[in-house]
Amino acid sequence: MTSKTLTLSVRPRGKPLHKLPEDLSLSSTSTSSDLYTQLASSSGTSIHRLRITKGSDGSLIPNTSSLPISDTGLRDGSSIYVKDLGPQISWRLVFVLEYLGPLLIHPFLYVLLSNPPSFLQTLSCTLITLHFLKRELETLFLHRFSSATMPLFNLFKNSAHYWLLAGLNIAFWTYRSSAPAAGDSNPWITWPSVALYTIGELGNLNTHFVLRSLRSAGGNERGIPHGFGFGLVTCPNYMFETLAWIGICGVTWSFASVLFAAVAVAQMGVWAQKREVRYRREFGGKYQKKRSVMLPGLW
Repeated sequence: MTSKTLTLSVRPRGKPLHKLPEDLSLSSTSTSSDLYTQLASSSGTSIHRLRITKGSDGSLIPNTSSLPISDTGLRDGSSIYVKDLGPQISWRLVFVLEYLGPLLIHPFLYVLLSNPPSFLQTLSCTLITLHFLKRELETLFLHRFSSATMPLFNLFKNSAHYWLLAGLNIAFWTYRSSAPAAGDSNPWITWPSVALYTIGELGNLNTHFVLRSLRSAGGNERGIPHGFGFGLVTCPNYMFETLAWIGICGVTWSFASVLFAAVAVAQMGVWAQKREVRYRREFGGKYQKKRSVMLPGLW
């Protein structure tokens, strides 16, 4: 393929970037990641803060080394818009920090408030601590993220969800001496709840291994997932997460647990619907459409 030099007109979107050039020249054989690299270098901005869209239709130009500029629809003289996304933070770091809250809060309030702890309170603390310890380990060693960073503001929003709702809220109402969990355990409720929790956690872990296998280390490619649960719903990881939290609710006997579970399920349902739409758009006839995105027959 003959290389040609393309000159693009660069326009700011929103607050202008310092030193953003008015024009940018690059080879037609360059990739979209080269475009991001040149603009980041010339403007003195982190590459992760940039969002580049085409002036013709406003569509996003992704930052990937697998997309040649010639395939983006950009031509010599085309216009692009560059937006500063603001301060960014690593996805992995956000996950580690948000899960750290419940992981620290539950053992602390368990020791502080439970005197002496009941069997259900000890079991509740164990299950919830193991749940968030699993999440931390998955974040550090299992998950592969398609994007390197997210807006810094998300750290505070996500942390409030986990530190307050899953941490302080559930712990306070579970480990007090007057909490329902301070009473006697009903084995007809407790052990089926533990079974649901176990199935949910193991199923969720298996789904994450499947999703990990679809993406190379450092890559952002996507694939169609197959395996246990994927024949039922779009996102079995969310289905199993829901089962695990139903199990926790059955052990804690706390409306605080129900509140967190309800908020989490509602959010996961939104994500699952978006995932189904994306699968249908990206893979077309290769993808088997799902009637349920998260809960079979329900959602």
